[in-house]
Amino acid sequence: MEYRPLGRTGVMVSSLCLGAMNFGGVTPADEGIAMINRAIDAGINFIDTANVYNAGESENVVGQALKQNGKRDDIVLATKVFSVVGPGPNDRDASRYHIIKACEDSLRRLQTDHIDLYQLHRPSAFIPQDETLRAFDDLMRAGKVRYIGSSTFPAWKVMEALATSQQQNLVRYISEQPPYNLVDRRIENELVPLCQQYGLAILPWSPLAGGILAGRYSDRNAYPEGSRAERMGSTFRDRITQKALDVAQKMGDLAQERGMTVSQLALLWCKEQPGITSPIIGPRTMDHFEDALEIAETKLSNEDRAIFDDLVHPGTAVADFHNSNDWMKARVLD
Repeated sequence: MEYRPLGRTGVMVSSLCLGAMNFGGVTPADEGIAMINRAIDAGINFIDTANVYNAGESENVVGQALKQNGKRDDIVLATKVFSVVGPGPNDRDASRYHIIKACEDSLRRLQTDHIDLYQLHRPSAFIPQDETLRAFDDLMRAGKVRYIGSSTFPAWKVMEALATSQQQNLVRYISEQPPYNLVDRRIENELVPLCQQYGLAILPWSPLAGGILAGRYSDRNAYPEGSRAERMGSTFRDRITQKALDVAQKMGDLAQERGMTVSQLALLWCKEQPGITSPIIGPRTMDHFEDALEIAETKLSNEDRAIFDDLVHPGTAVADFHNSNDWMKARVLD
């Protein structure tokens, strides 16, 4: 297993991160635990979840697995806060009130006394960043959080956070977790250069484009049983464009020529892009996970990079994986 620095921290994480979004939901708890154990055996030391995944059940599964196998101290454990977790007006967003309470709830579910990487799941539209960063700072001083990161932030918002941290002597973000895959490369325009300049790790979510780049869909209006498009509704379905499906088809031909599955080739492309630390793989089954593990130490040739750039030009998109946030106004036209 290859290990890479987590931003400028000096902490080393595996070049693949196990995402637990499905655990306790479409992936039963026992299979999720089995995948966590398999990941550790394979050398993966990085697990990502969130308090909102399956109403907290994902964190419960991760906590149970690490309690059972006794490997908590071998894992860089990441979770997130921001999304709606209850009916009250303060059961969401990035206020100090919500962050402190949500952290305690996550610690309980994860059965641990600290979170290694605590991430703000989305940028707040109205809460000043100094309030959010002050809450994170206090959690770090209390020993409940080791590092903090952001997720699906625009580049300017990351820069504002870094400036606020410096001006007010507060803890700074060490990572950003954006959507990134071959069919949506828009973070290459501003976010990737910013992260490289200021030493932030980049932890892409949806490196397989939610199954589009795994050959899951052959028709933009036909959703296989159990697929994300079937389960997750319009937000995901709107990402399935004909241009994205055409790219996936061409990727399938390239993968076959290289003796790989199309999902392996798509994941490899993401893992080997400049500035990328560790793509988050979100397997639903053990077979999906084993497929991903096979490219953990594989490298991408310069000749292949040029082929992919011809499929989707750097910095552009043929599918919209930023449609789960409010700040991205541009939409990809099919």
